[in-house]
Amino acid sequence: MPRAGLTTDAVVARGAYLLEAHPHDELTLAALAESLGVRVPSLYKHIDGLPGLRRGIMLRAKADLSTTLAEACVGRARDDAVRSLATAYRRWAQQNPAQYPMTVRAPAPDDPEDQQVSDAAVQVVYRVLAGYRLLGDDAVDATRLLRTVIHGFVSLETAGAFALPADLERSYERAVDSVVSALENWKGR
Repeated sequence: MPRAGLTTDAVVARGAYLLEAHPHDELTLAALAESLGVRVPSLYKHIDGLPGLRRGIMLRAKADLSTTLAEACVGRARDDAVRSLATAYRRWAQQNPAQYPMTVRAPAPDDPEDQQVSDAAVQVVYRVLAGYRLLGDDAVDATRLLRTVIHGFVSLETAGAFALPADLERSYERAVDSVVSALENWKGR
């Protein structure tokens, strides 16, 4: 019988917490079980081993990031929406640096749940880009540009790669401004 109050969501949430709290340690089922006050076999009632835990954390992270982006864009359009989305994306990655890499992978083709949570974030971006009248292949291209700039900056920042003395906030704002300028002047519309 599972421990009262222990659910799949609780197990995955604790796994995500441990991943963030100890980013340089290997996430193990033994550590997870100990932190939950159960034995390792009890975890198998809720997750399919370590791969199942990692998948659960990935799905949770993608869904959380998508929700964060959608909330950041409510009531905003065009340049304001892009800037708000970029700020929310960066903040989420800074707050969840160990989970962030799990969010950038394309969905597994045989995993409908992964496809659904991944598509939710893409739809947020498409709605923002529709304000520039970017649809179809133009929206895909613009999404790739936006993602490349934001992800590139955030990945380097969360890895501690920016050591030059210039202000990071200014650098990020300029990077996002460059994307906004590109979207406003998109060719082929």
